[in-house]
Amino acid sequence: MTLQRKFTEKSVVGLGYVGLPLVLAYANAGFRALGFDIDARKPESLLAGESYIKHIPSAQVAAALAAGKLDATTDFARIAEVDAIILCVPTPLDQHHEPDLSYVTNTLDSVVPHMRAGQVLSLESTTYPGTTDEEVLPRVAAAGFRPGESVFVVYSPEREDPGNPNFSATNIPKVVGGTTPACLEAGVALYGAVFDQVVPVSSTRVAELTKLLENIFRAVNIGLVNELKVVADAMDIDIWEVIRAASTKPFGFTPFYPGPGLGGHCIPIDPFYLTWKAREFGVHARFIELAGEVNRAMPEYVIRRTMESLNTRGKAVKGSRILVLGLAYKADVDDMRESPTFELMDRLLGLGAEVDFHDPHIPVVGPTREHMAWAGRHSVAWTPAMLSSYDCVVVSTNHSAYDLPMLAAHADLIIDTRNAMARIATRPGQVVKA
Repeated sequence: MTLQRKFTEKSVVGLGYVGLPLVLAYANAGFRALGFDIDARKPESLLAGESYIKHIPSAQVAAALAAGKLDATTDFARIAEVDAIILCVPTPLDQHHEPDLSYVTNTLDSVVPHMRAGQVLSLESTTYPGTTDEEVLPRVAAAGFRPGESVFVVYSPEREDPGNPNFSATNIPKVVGGTTPACLEAGVALYGAVFDQVVPVSSTRVAELTKLLENIFRAVNIGLVNELKVVADAMDIDIWEVIRAASTKPFGFTPFYPGPGLGGHCIPIDPFYLTWKAREFGVHARFIELAGEVNRAMPEYVIRRTMESLNTRGKAVKGSRILVLGLAYKADVDDMRESPTFELMDRLLGLGAEVDFHDPHIPVVGPTREHMAWAGRHSVAWTPAMLSSYDCVVVSTNHSAYDLPMLAAHADLIIDTRNAMARIATRPGQVVKA
């Protein structure tokens, strides 16, 4: 019996933007898939045949249920029922911008006591090199298991791009590292059952650093173009025109685009996981840290441009009515994790402005780890009268659903952080790029 056939019952712990597509991928491939989450609302929604993530249709959930391939629970005792356990839980930063592995360690403490011999355990959460060796293996060993013999431990970094129609959970190559050769073989069998391509690497540390490299590459280049935006603005040069021109070079250049700050569950966080771990080895990753500083400073730059623009109209931020467009961290998704829009709204509110938001994909703000003050706030209506009622509109995320000609027709001042208004007819001085 091959390893691939042995692992016929899968489980995914953490049913968010990474975990839900993955558990459905296994269910759609004909495996029995059991999802775990500590938030009871997620299993309840799935068992009712309903999706809670915009780009995943409820029909897909309902079909998996009807086929008898999908189940969901909060009861970790059911870990014993499955052959494979895949952990997809958050790895945020704490208030000091240091790794917070509490979600990983707490989940392991809930899972490991219910494990049995023969299971494969995979961590997918983005983290620093050494996490599998230092956090997962000791807990598995303390429970009496021998990795590579009685259980199989692997690390395989998630690669999700929510809202990207070109990539699904299974057509993105899957990197896998094992703690032993037998563990790697098990990991390849686990993921090879549903992924089009599996990329085995020599260790879990290599797999852990691979994910960090992918996102640090983006973070550093975004930091570069964000800094260039500030320089270009000071020189009265349109950085977006510069990027368009540079992009015509057929080699040696990859376009990255500025914005109001970094968002999402990876790019704002991953660099700090590596720089923190590097210090343990006496290495100061200055280049990566500098890019992080530049990107973290972008919301403040947008606020400064907003203040200056209001001042030219004889208005102070205090008392001004400001509408922020786009709560999600990127266009056309309902994912607001680490969205820089929250920081913009926090700072504007702290300066005395009256702040509202509009997002067609997020009608009401749900619970967040760092911005609980906004929980329960509703997206305002998109009407000519509403747009006309604000002193300033800040475009933080450029959703394709926005009627930008209507915005141009009714907004007095538009602070454009995404070059959204570039092809829209506007009045002189109406749009300020930031």
